[in-house]
Amino acid sequence: MTEPLVVRRETHIAAPPATVFAFLTDPEKILSWMGAEAETEAHPGGLYLVKGIGGRVARGAFREVVPVHRLAYSFGWDGDEEVPPGSSLVEIDLIDRDGGTLLRMTHSGLPNAATCAGHDAGWAHYLGRLAIAAAGRDPGIDRGPHAT
Repeated sequence: MTEPLVVRRETHIAAPPATVFAFLTDPEKILSWMGAEAETEAHPGGLYLVKGIGGRVARGAFREVVPVHRLAYSFGWDGDEEVPPGSSLVEIDLIDRDGGTLLRMTHSGLPNAATCAGHDAGWAHYLGRLAIAAAGRDPGIDRGPHAT
């Protein structure tokens, strides 16, 4: 049975796991697909901070960092009472598959169906942009997950 307040996404990326891992942890590479400013300390207890995601600031701390294979970090939004910084958990596994990477993402700890749906739309948008950027293409200007 699937937990109702968990976002799960899988996407195949035409790049090796090491490349995808860099696009998830290197602030310069993060900005190619998400946000306007990023700061990361990719070690357990290290800062995860991305500013400018739809005008918001995502903040958390890395809990698990297994280079090129797995990331887990707490996640939330500055100034958000429903999903404050550190209140939810993002787990990402990178699996070497078919000449590229299968990215499996789970976002748990979301408080209700509405925030779950919003984060699901956001992850669909940003993981699509990540797949384009990590494959060496330009995802273009980010207009957010709800832009047409």
